[in-house]
Amino acid sequence: MKSVNAIILALILAAAGGSGYAWYLLHVKTSSDWNSAAVRARYVSAQLREVDPAHASLLLSYELTNTTNRDYRLSDSPGLVAMSRLKSDHSLSALEDIHLSFPTFLPARQRARVTLEVRHSFLWPEDNDPAMAAKFKAFVNQRLSDTDQFVLFDENSRYQIEFPSGWNELQLSSAASN
Repeated sequence: MKSVNAIILALILAAAGGSGYAWYLLHVKTSSDWNSAAVRARYVSAQLREVDPAHASLLLSYELTNTTNRDYRLSDSPGLVAMSRLKSDHSLSALEDIHLSFPTFLPARQRARVTLEVRHSFLWPEDNDPAMAAKFKAFVNQRLSDTDQFVLFDENSRYQIEFPSGWNELQLSSAASN
């Protein structure tokens, strides 16, 4: 019924002039649902990296599968919104600094690796600190304790990409930047 009403509205607006049809395309046509099946993500690994002595990045690697017959480009841009889905109430949160580490080209019906980067303040421990491993684990647990998954919304394609957790039994490999 909704699509019939939209078609009738489009016909009325088209009869009223070209600007009515443009309004329809901008407001009715773009309000379609998010496609969460077009690109699927599978957790691969995690790494903690020193950005500088006061900041760290948690790098979460995923394998993406393009289930469509169209090539897809994924890159940080104004139309890409990254959020966390919280365990506590399944709401979305934009309180994290989440972004893609690098742009990705994902050909139709193929797979590619991507890395999400989550940056935070973190006083990087000295190399000889006996509590270094415990500090790394505490940092990661604090960052991900209420995160169920990460979600990317591509406003241009209307794709919703869900990056599932896989860090429940996280084995961190740390690499300090030089």
